[in-house]
Amino acid sequence: MNLSDRQTADGMPRRVSAMEAVLTYLRGAIERGEYAIGEKLPSEAELCRRLEVSRPVLREALRALQTMGLTVSRTGKGTFVVSNGPVEDPTFGDYSASDLLEVRRHVEIPVAGYAALRRTPEDLDQLSHLLERMEQESDTTAWVAMDTLFHLTIAQAAQNPVFRRVIEEIRDALARQSAFLNELGGRREQSNREHRAIVEALIDQSEHDAMEAIEDHLKRVETTLTSIVRPHRTDPPMEGRNQR
Repeated sequence: MNLSDRQTADGMPRRVSAMEAVLTYLRGAIERGEYAIGEKLPSEAELCRRLEVSRPVLREALRALQTMGLTVSRTGKGTFVVSNGPVEDPTFGDYSASDLLEVRRHVEIPVAGYAALRRTPEDLDQLSHLLERMEQESDTTAWVAMDTLFHLTIAQAAQNPVFRRVIEEIRDALARQSAFLNELGGRREQSNREHRAIVEALIDQSEHDAMEAIEDHLKRVETTLTSIVRPHRTDPPMEGRNQR
């Protein structure tokens, strides 16, 4: 698989993963009309052979297409095209990205302020430990699990069980969104820096800085999401390239 440079939302170059290259190719083919709405995509075996990628890589790309609203998977029948884009509002589990971000802005920003005022030494220890583990973690699945736990721990530090219950309710959607952004947006290192800014504000017991840090975090999440679902250019087809 050839890897090419892309830019993150912060303008820094990064390497494109095999999954993203497959997703870019399939999304482009759908948007160009090579696979019409209502048409079934080739089988996984055929796509793996044609694109010279493993089945796990292909399945990740197919899941991303479904998240972006371009396809649906029908058990025992295959994957079908339901839209040719452009995608405006992907879905993570039971919630759309726009609904999820709206709720996060109205819940997590004030929660961070309360957490700065009410956090305990135990809360800080747990958050600092999580942050250290996240900064050292290279596996996306493990990092995503810690990411959702990080946000739950901040809600817990606010000392209001209702806040934690709200974050628990959207936990699966947060994990799906986090994995999506990390696979396609190269967000992990930037997220770690944003998380550190939040923890530092909590340590300082600065309500203002904590709310500002989480607001910045959510804005960057939205910016990266927008850059993924509304790309500025279309990459060339994968076929004919050395794709291992």
